[in-house]
Amino acid sequence: MPPARATSSTRALEAILPLIASGQPYEAHQKARTFASRYNKSAHYDTAIDVLFQSARELLKAGQQGSGTDLTSFLLDVYETKGEPVNAESRGRLTQLIALTGPSGSWRKSIIDKTIAWSAKVGPHPAGDPDLHHYIGELLYKEGNFVAAEPHLLAAGKRDSARVLAEMFVEWVGPDGPVGPFALRGIIPYLQNGNILAARTFIIHFASQLTARRPSLLSPHQPSPIPVGKPTDNEVDEILFTTDSTLNFAQLAVRACQRAQGDKNKAMREAWVRLCGTYQSKGGLVANREVRKTLSDIAELYFAIPPPRAQQANPFGDMISAMFGGAPQTAAPQRRVLAPAPPTSTPGLD
Repeated sequence: MPPARATSSTRALEAILPLIASGQPYEAHQKARTFASRYNKSAHYDTAIDVLFQSARELLKAGQQGSGTDLTSFLLDVYETKGEPVNAESRGRLTQLIALTGPSGSWRKSIIDKTIAWSAKVGPHPAGDPDLHHYIGELLYKEGNFVAAEPHLLAAGKRDSARVLAEMFVEWVGPDGPVGPFALRGIIPYLQNGNILAARTFIIHFASQLTARRPSLLSPHQPSPIPVGKPTDNEVDEILFTTDSTLNFAQLAVRACQRAQGDKNKAMREAWVRLCGTYQSKGGLVANREVRKTLSDIAELYFAIPPPRAQQANPFGDMISAMFGGAPQTAAPQRRVLAPAPPTSTPGLD
């Protein structure tokens, strides 16, 4: 069998690209498919990829979203057949085509969905390549499509993605919208994925940008930042005490999880239980049933606190009971607990 790069794409592209330039996109599309199919069947995958990429790119530049999307989909099929790895080159082709497709219609979404599925299949990340998620999320955010951007920025899990998510949420909240729901929407998915760094990056930037735009959110009783623990790497960790109870809880919850060591640190386990109990007793969003359930999952993940008994009306009491061995001794699904973090000199948070 000839090597994959033995056949040049030049001859095919010389037959295809002039057709696009001369206003014959249908003919160009058909020729591109014909050439690429021939190269793909003869295992000249790199040649097929180059023909499909360059043809799709020029068709999209000419405003032919349907034909360009079809060739991009074919390109991804060849990626899978070849077993193309996720790297800067393979990723770069797709990000170019995604950008050129434009936001109108459903063309772009079909490419995005197939791109993420390919990267999840061949790469080490089950949710898809983080760099692809970040690029897509930031692109959609800049186009004003906040709803579509959010899951990609969360799935990316990168510090830069968390910063962009915080910036987007601040814009989404606007000058007088409720901030608490967005604080939880930012930290909870990251915490559930064990991504403390992203959760911390998000909440720091969200709180600082939000209070800079809306100074009235800062509590008149404590308008200055509250240092937390000792400075590390010339960075001071601070809490902004605000008039929004849920935002305060979100900041403290991330710091508590950051210092968790599973069941190795009794002080932090107790601090988590007190934190949740204090804010849930105030009512509001933190006392919401779904939020309580999520916080119970986070308690198990970070502090090795078993979930409370089902159908209980007192989640705070349940959490204390579970922490001290009061959970029922019945068969349960395997618990998901993070490996303990290195010991910290920072005392428990109250």
